[in-house]
Amino acid sequence: MKLQNITTIFIGGSLLFSALNCASNQPYSKRKLIWSDEFNYKGLPDSSKWNYDVGGHGFGNEESQFYTKDRLENARVEKGNLIIEARKENWEESKYTSARLLTKGKFAFQYGTVEVRAKLPKGRGTWPAIWMLSEDMKKWPNDGEIDIMEHVGYDQGIIHASVHTKNYNHLKASEKTDTLKVDDASEKFHVYKADWTPDKIEFYIDDQKFFTYENETKTYETWPFDKPYFLLLNLAVGGLWGGKRGIDDSIFPQKYYIDYIRVYQNK
Repeated sequence: MKLQNITTIFIGGSLLFSALNCASNQPYSKRKLIWSDEFNYKGLPDSSKWNYDVGGHGFGNEESQFYTKDRLENARVEKGNLIIEARKENWEESKYTSARLLTKGKFAFQYGTVEVRAKLPKGRGTWPAIWMLSEDMKKWPNDGEIDIMEHVGYDQGIIHASVHTKNYNHLKASEKTDTLKVDDASEKFHVYKADWTPDKIEFYIDDQKFFTYENETKTYETWPFDKPYFLLLNLAVGGLWGGKRGIDDSIFPQKYYIDYIRVYQNK
């Protein structure tokens, strides 16, 4: 850069930055934060916000872990992050432990934006997820599932977003899904986001949109997403997908870091 051009570029750059800043903030000014956990405390996850799924029965996916409750070794908050930790240890009749947190019965919402800043575990057999289910779930997949982020450790850096409905689900090999490569997903934090409206659900990583599911037919078989949903965070071990290429026991323990989770609705 030539010295004589600095002033001109600085002024022009400042004007351009201001314009871009206003434009980028414009959509966010119409949003209202309705729920969040910033994890600015220490100890067990906030019991006013989170419940636990508990058990080692595979949760429909033939997973290998036992999900524990109120156990710091598997779910704790420290240094501003929620840490879900998968460990190689015998527990009940399982060979691994981990945790699955959910807001069912404590918080659900209909339409809005979910943002989760997270750093993912690494290694064959790990299967972290950020997802949503209907508060009025009676039958899966008929009542819907929204997967904001899934990552299987044998396919490092490939981030999946998906929806499941009666007509579109993995049992029929018809689920609607897409992926985005994030090379440093296990080394750095990234923001995983879903923007849910009556017309469509859009999925982003660091504001890069990579998948859109539209309400095209307006039937329950393809769009059960017109009722309140709750949030889930979990780290599975193995399973029909996560364990498709086996489990590498040498990687454990593995930690799944969540910096914050925020839910917004349009004003």
